[in-house]
Amino acid sequence: MEKKIFKTKINQQDLIVEVGELAKQADGAVLVRYGQTTVLSCAVVSDQKSDSDFFPLTINYQEKMYAAGKFPGGFIKREGKPSEHATLTARLIDRPMRPLFEEDFKNEVQITNTVFSLDPECSPELAAMLGSSLAVSISKIPFAGPIAGVRVGKDQTGFILNPTDETCGDLDLTVAGTSQAIDMVEAGANQLTETQMLDAIMFGFEAIKKLCAFEDEIIAAVGTPKMSYEKIALDDRLAENIEQSFAAPLKEAMETIDKKAREQAMEQVRQLALAQFVVPSDGEQILQQFKTIWNHLTQKVFQEMVLVDHKRADGRQMDEIRPLTAKAGFLPRVHGSGLFTRGQTQVLSVLTLAPLSEGQTVDDLRQEHVERFMHQYNFPPYSVGEIGRYGAPGRRELGHGHLGQRALQAVLPSENAFPYAVRLVAEVLESNGSSSQASICAGTLALMDGGVPIKAPVAGIAMGLVEADGQKEILTDIQGLEDHLGSMDCKVAGTTNGITALQMDLKVAGLEFDLLKEIFAKAKTARQQILAVIKQELAAPRPQLSPYAPKIDNMQIAPDQIKVVIGKGGDTINKIIAQTGVKIDIDETGMVQIASSDQMMIDQAKTIIKQLTKKAQVGEIYQAKVTRLEKYGVFVELFKGSQALLRKNDLTPEMPFEQLKIGQVLTVKVKEIDAKGRINVGLNNPPKKNPIKPHGKKLFTIGQ
Repeated sequence: MEKKIFKTKINQQDLIVEVGELAKQADGAVLVRYGQTTVLSCAVVSDQKSDSDFFPLTINYQEKMYAAGKFPGGFIKREGKPSEHATLTARLIDRPMRPLFEEDFKNEVQITNTVFSLDPECSPELAAMLGSSLAVSISKIPFAGPIAGVRVGKDQTGFILNPTDETCGDLDLTVAGTSQAIDMVEAGANQLTETQMLDAIMFGFEAIKKLCAFEDEIIAAVGTPKMSYEKIALDDRLAENIEQSFAAPLKEAMETIDKKAREQAMEQVRQLALAQFVVPSDGEQILQQFKTIWNHLTQKVFQEMVLVDHKRADGRQMDEIRPLTAKAGFLPRVHGSGLFTRGQTQVLSVLTLAPLSEGQTVDDLRQEHVERFMHQYNFPPYSVGEIGRYGAPGRRELGHGHLGQRALQAVLPSENAFPYAVRLVAEVLESNGSSSQASICAGTLALMDGGVPIKAPVAGIAMGLVEADGQKEILTDIQGLEDHLGSMDCKVAGTTNGITALQMDLKVAGLEFDLLKEIFAKAKTARQQILAVIKQELAAPRPQLSPYAPKIDNMQIAPDQIKVVIGKGGDTINKIIAQTGVKIDIDETGMVQIASSDQMMIDQAKTIIKQLTKKAQVGEIYQAKVTRLEKYGVFVELFKGSQALLRKNDLTPEMPFEQLKIGQVLTVKVKEIDAKGRINVGLNNPPKKNPIKPHGKKLFTIGQ
């Protein structure tokens, strides 16, 4: 293919797509230049159908450190395991694209995005999302796109399109979708109202429509015919017979309240149907037909139960939350803990506090920085009664942990007010849907139990939607079955004042504005109910930290005094640590952080550092020891490390120079500190000769 170039602008930045020059053996490849950010997106499809029950789509996002002019960190100077940010970005691209592939298309698809060059003003993540959509859309891979995504921020003047990390303001929202509808939302916010969040989403959607129109032009110019693939031709007679025989028992099994019992009952019905309608001699094709028919029947039975019978599997009302319990201080000795249970979903959150130096150093394409707050989410197999692999956290665990981090980040106190690194670990003990939101609730309990002075408690709720044949029903607090068979998963977290985090994924072709508004309103009502339960257990953060948490004090010294505290080869600071047992961290601004479980030792270390870094001020009075005699005056030590000159002509006849001795203590007052830091002092209240008392009231002294 001859190289072709397509150009547009977004937010006053050039957006250029090049096709036909690079990676020509891939099924689809585009080079996206957004400002000076450059991303190559390549899509490849297998010619063979996969045996997998799910669509085998893999999206990779590769951060090449040379893109930012950086060496990879560590001993091995090459890129290895993707950073957490890269993994979350790949997941962000996957979520809006996956629903747009046909249900029976099971050929493996791999999309690889490589960041070649980074312009900090132009998001490589959004360039990769656009490139992924285009690489698939111009290829032979069947895809109901294109899709695009934008980032939305908010400051005092209004919404900002594609802001940088520094200019997001009170909102960091990513919206993705097609030209017809939004199908993915991810946001962190500083307690924004539901109306503000809705307006931000619609603001982003207007930009998405323009980007999709630009993609349509490219697809029309360079797109290739779509491949044919093996489609499952359903036997309508077989589907009708299965439904007539097993729809009723399947519905009865689905209405079992307990999750494990429900799963077992539904599986028993499926096995009976399989035994009745499929025999081993029928072959793989009939088995695949049965699987597809059974999935459709399960979906249909679920939709009829909700939309026609107005019932939920566990008997709840559509807007009813499962039973809630909240416990603070569940674990001894840890710095804080909270146990939150919602129905058959249960999460234990554990708090650990440490000096700021223990924060997470993040070294990826962005500027290296330290994250003071970490929220980590663990989902062990036993939480769903299964046996599974234990290992590094997967994309789902990283994604849920990140969502919880965004939800709680907004209410944390500033570093100056609370100089601690904060780590929350959410252990999912039992799961039947919405465990990510339960981790937020448990995290709030752990923070307050640990005495972290958060601005307000945060709670989260997962909302669902069932839609079929023009009928729609909103579900509050969805459980696992409703998440799997429903049309939407919308997680909303926030305080009584507003939203702090939002994540929404759709399986349908978008939502009307009024319906989304209603979903947010119902989520707010549910959030208030959960917050009431949390506040009933613990109304506010405890007034004091756990006795097992480190005590931390900050003190500021002048930057030029850092070397005084550290000493040659760290000698001075190591002596202070050995003497007091504290941990000391000093940053380049001269901020000293002292940590220990013993407040007396912190105070002692602060006293030592104050003495080391003390500087004399004009007007201060000292009991100073004579250290050196010179012909022009004497040197005195005001305090350790600080020498001052008392000139000969500042002495008095009552204290002549000839009578002064080394080691003698004088009361002196600082008169002057010159530009070079040299200190001159004078005698403070020098002794006078005894006055003579005459017979009158007036006193005279010699010399008057």
